[in-house]
Amino acid sequence: MLGPVRTALDLSLAAAGALIALPLLIFALVSPFGVWITRAFGLERALLGALVAVALGILVRSLGFVWSLYLGTLILSIGIAIGNVLLPSLVKRDFSRKVAATTGTYSLVMGLCAALASAIAIPLISAWGWRLALASFLILPIGALVVWIGQMRHGQDSLGPLMPPAERAPIWRSMLAWQVTLFLGINSTVYYVGVSYLPAILIDAGHSPAEAGSLHGVMQLFTAIPGLLLGPVVGRMRRQSLPAVVIGSLATVSLAGLLTAPQYAFAWSALFGLAGGGCFMLGIAFIGLRARNTQQATALSSMAQCGGYLLAGLAPMAMGALRDRLGNWTVPLWICLALSLAMMIMGWLAGRDRYVGDAANFQLS
Repeated sequence: MLGPVRTALDLSLAAAGALIALPLLIFALVSPFGVWITRAFGLERALLGALVAVALGILVRSLGFVWSLYLGTLILSIGIAIGNVLLPSLVKRDFSRKVAATTGTYSLVMGLCAALASAIAIPLISAWGWRLALASFLILPIGALVVWIGQMRHGQDSLGPLMPPAERAPIWRSMLAWQVTLFLGINSTVYYVGVSYLPAILIDAGHSPAEAGSLHGVMQLFTAIPGLLLGPVVGRMRRQSLPAVVIGSLATVSLAGLLTAPQYAFAWSALFGLAGGGCFMLGIAFIGLRARNTQQATALSSMAQCGGYLLAGLAPMAMGALRDRLGNWTVPLWICLALSLAMMIMGWLAGRDRYVGDAANFQLS
């Protein structure tokens, strides 16, 4: 929707770029406060507030002014950030024996909703204009609020019993926590570079703009598939190292393919989507699987998502600047390929049957 919005509000390229970067920046800034928010308001109330913020942000963003566009994006980004951090905690608390399967289910729904939103955005703009098209997405948080109010009547609204003193060491001192953070962060970095620039990469490689746009849609569609396939399998495994390496290798193969054989871009786009969706699902599942209780899951979620979105917010700008300086995508793609190899290593380490609260994992001083 950015093109019509830019035209209507006369936004510069820099202003449009700031609008794109704003949500990722807010995700990184708000994520560290997940534990405090939950202690202050409770898990159910915090998630209720997140849904209200998303709905309010969508409404404000649709008013039709430049200031409201940025303010609305800011408000809904805060709501999404809170939801991102606290959903793994909710899964750990209420579905502790089905962490991977439940995470896979909601990853699948996220992917399908994102693909649906991309598919209907332009038809909605053509029919109603960009303001009403943006406002129409209010149906999603309002529908979720109706369901969530029912959960409020039955939920525990807490993180469970307090942790023993031995398990209350700062999460950032845990090697395992850093491994989970880097796995999720590197995946977010590589994935958001792809989301931002795959059409430009394909056009530079000789594909038409129409082909590049379609292949970008293919990539997004394939991100939903791992949530359907991985959840039931990963949940039965004590170690998830092998799936993390195998799925991470798909990113390496797809990036190598874009570098050496861009004429097979359909295959590389599909593999890239599978890798991004699969590693995201595993990274979120690691938050619950590597924590012994809900408090640890909340702290690990805050740390992992803060680091992940900070990297994801900076990487597209850096890669875009590098491409402009060098005149091609070769070096940025090689950097992403190297990062995907590092992600495989972090995935192997994060997938081991260990917990962030164990003394053996607190090796940073």
